Amino acid sequence: MSKETIVLVPGIDGTTLFFYRQIPLLSEKLRVVTFPLPDNSECTMRSLVGELHDVIAGLNLDEGVFLCGESFGGALSLSFALEHPNLLKGLVTLNSFPRFRKRLQLGLGPTLLKLIPWGTMSFARRFTKSKLHTSTTLNQDLRKFREKSRAIGRLGYIRRIEILRSYDIRSRLREIEVPTLCLAADKDQLVSSVEEARYMTERMPRATMKVLKGYGHICVIHHEFNLLELIEPWMHKI
Repeated sequence: MSKETIVLVPGIDGTTLFFYRQIPLLSEKLRVVTFPLPDNSECTMRSLVGELHDVIAGLNLDEGVFLCGESFGGALSLSFALEHPNLLKGLVTLNSFPRFRKRLQLGLGPTLLKLIPWGTMSFARRFTKSKLHTSTTLNQDLRKFREKSRAIGRLGYIRRIEILRSYDIRSRLREIEVPTLCLAADKDQLVSSVEEARYMTERMPRATMKVLKGYGHICVIHHEFNLLELIEPWMHKI
């Protein structure tokens, strides 16, 4: 029996490198495909949806794939589900949203990031640990996070923040009829993930939510976080 396929879409970093713990776990039961985001200043949400479509359509799967997006990747995945539901068997969002509500950050972020030397970002991330990570994340994983963060491209990172300024699909959530699992960390200090997940599941016809107790925004590098264990029971039900 062939494995189901899951496509992983990264957060604002765009690299897929932070899935390093999850890919081996998922690969035990699923075929895993990753979708790194382009490092350019010209992309739009529509163009990203188009590139993701080309990847998924190129897999030539009659029954569709499972699409899993983290944070910004969840926003992209929700946008994809609106345009190409026929290519999806199921959708998983992790600490994501139908609109990014911290508008001041979206306004100031790109301007500040264009001014500061990009090489200082890895150093700056040491001071955002409490906002981004689970408090029990191992030091070795925090070091890996900082190391892998060096691969984040400046142009794409800034552009993705700019894209979120106009991203708002709240009025279209009822159109997403793909079976959806909204995973939400209750200690997320970057996004009000539980509130956002509840908002989405109340409006999306086939959505359910699961609260991830004790986790912060970046769950995927945590040594106890197992995405397969969270999504496999749900996948068997749909």
